[in-house]
Amino acid sequence: MSSVVAVSGEAAEVASAEVRAILSLVQDEERRGKLADLAAALADGEVAGEDAQALEEVLELALQTGRVRALYGPEGETAALALYRRLPRGRELSEAAREVSAALAALEGRRIEQVTVAAGGPAAHVVTVRAEGLELSIRLDRQGARLTTVGI
Repeated sequence: MSSVVAVSGEAAEVASAEVRAILSLVQDEERRGKLADLAAALADGEVAGEDAQALEEVLELALQTGRVRALYGPEGETAALALYRRLPRGRELSEAAREVSAALAALEGRRIEQVTVAAGGPAAHVVTVRAEGLELSIRLDRQGARLTTVGI
């Protein structure tokens, strides 16, 4: 069973406006229906299940393109990002970031010997850090940050 995410305040205003903007452009009736359901859920102040997934997609697009910041300013962007982090995909990305941060903590107090960044594919990079006999590689892409290699 999916959890219910409450949506209110500026986050609700930004999300609702973005859903309406996309709804005005979509021709496909099935997609229009899903967006209309999402708009209704936002008006009720809660999203779950398919509505939460649709909201994730809307917020990802709006945040990645910079549209939220351009239209609603830093406060709107902050509100949208906070809402996104409470949705399932946002929670997954936040947890992955915490795991990578925990791995990087192993480097504290060690002398950094080398840091490299390599292209890992479209919209993906691998950051490798070597410090006193320890090597960590972190992949950064649209799926988030993931530890890919730990070497001693």
